[in-house]
Order: sequence, then structure tokens, then C-alpha cells
Amino acid sequence: MKPTASSTGTVIHEVFRRAYERGDRPALIDLRGGHVYGYRRLVTEVTRAASGLVRRGARRDQVVGVHVPTVGAQTLAVHTVVAAGGVAAPIDPGLGPDEIAERLRACDARTLITTPDLARTAVLAAEESRVRQVVSLGPALDTIDFRGLLTLEPTALPTLDARRQDALLLAEGRRLSHADLVGRMAEIDVPVRLAESDVVLTTWLPDGGCDLIALVGLGVSKGALVVAAHDADLPGTAYDFSVTVVTGPDGALERVGQEGFAR
Repeated sequence: MKPTASSTGTVIHEVFRRAYERGDRPALIDLRGGHVYGYRRLVTEVTRAASGLVRRGARRDQVVGVHVPTVGAQTLAVHTVVAAGGVAAPIDPGLGPDEIAERLRACDARTLITTPDLARTAVLAAEESRVRQVVSLGPALDTIDFRGLLTLEPTALPTLDARRQDALLLAEGRRLSHADLVGRMAEIDVPVRLAESDVVLTTWLPDGGCDLIALVGLGVSKGALVVAAHDADLPGTAYDFSVTVVTGPDGALERVGQEGFAR
């Protein structure tokens, strides 16, 4: 299932419009989560899972909590929600069930996406909110397996207005439209001007903000490779992957030379 032409200007269109032609080239290597996502696999899973959410009753503008600890999981979850016409609400994975439940009630979320290692906390939070279904990126007790969404009969994804349709609801309550998030991608790109030949090394972690989401979206839209890694072995990781761009602590990107990573 491919994004339709009617989605022009939306996050899904801007991020994935050339994903199919890039085929199996790696788009995201998540060393923390232990996953490698090729371009075609990533867009296929996002659009098929989004169709599955629609089949399970997801509606335009509904808020979906995203409670995950890794870059790969956040990328898959957020873009699935957005493609289904929903509003993704990223939640800091370090929060406890009471804090998560409060956030879910505040944004009136009806669905929560999590991972097996956080599923117990997510289920406890869901029980104290209006969440009706917890979707886990892997089997977990009292959750719906994300893989099950991929097997449902495909259905059309909604046509979205990039300027009017919200994509994200941030922890501080700010909403970002599709156009706002694409604009943030462009802002992050200003210092480096990413190209297909670039390899971006990030140590940013999922939280309640948008910069990590915008960074990965930017990398995929440009045809670059994003590598998500731990802080512990940055020189070795950068050397192994021939990194050309790194993330800074201030939400900015910096272009580097290989001499800066000599072991």
C-alpha cells in the first residue's frame, strides 16, 4: 500500500514519497532497539499498519499515545498514527503509570502504542484513562500485537490537509500540524543540508518533544541513513558507519569530518 497522491504536502508524503524507489537501502539502523529498517520495508509497514488502525476504528484527529523507548519504535508508531489521520502524542518512556495516565486523560487518547518491555506500565496507565486499546510492537499480555494490524484487509487511508490536520501533540500541550512538522524538518536541515550520501548519528532519545521525530523524518526524506546509538561508543560507531553528521545536545545537527572520530 503506497501513500496516495492526495497526501501531497503531508508528513507521510514528504518523508516517504521516494521510499519505494530506494528499495531495500537502509533508512534507519536502531542500535538501541536492534533493528534495521530499509526504505521500502519502513513505508510498507507504516501504511499497512495505518490501514489496520483505520480498520480497527481509528478516526481522523483522534489522539494516540506513543510510549516507546527506542528511535525505531517511535518512528514506526508515530508515522503509523499520522498516516491513519490521527494525532501522535509522544510520551517520555521514563514516566510512571500515574503520570502517563494523567497525560492520556489530558489529551483524551483512546489508543496507546508501546513496546513489550513497557507494556505492563502502559496497561496500568490505560486502565486509569479512556484508552480502549493498547497496541504493542511485539507480543505482550493484555495488548494487541502491532503485527496483527499488518494482516487486516487493506482499506483507504484518509485524505489530509497538511495545514489543517494536526500530526503531533507535544508534552507541553502544543499541537503541530503536518505543515508545522515538515517545517521543523527544514529548520533542522539548515546547518547541514543533508544529502543521500550522508550518515546521521543520533543519541537523542524519545521524549515528549518533536525534534527526534523531525530528525528521522528529515533523514528518510533526503535518502540519508540515520543511525541511532548509545553514548558509550560514539567514536567507534561513527567510524564503523562513516558518519558525516551528528546530533548535538541543543537540538542541532553538525557536519563532521572522519578525522574527528579517529580511534
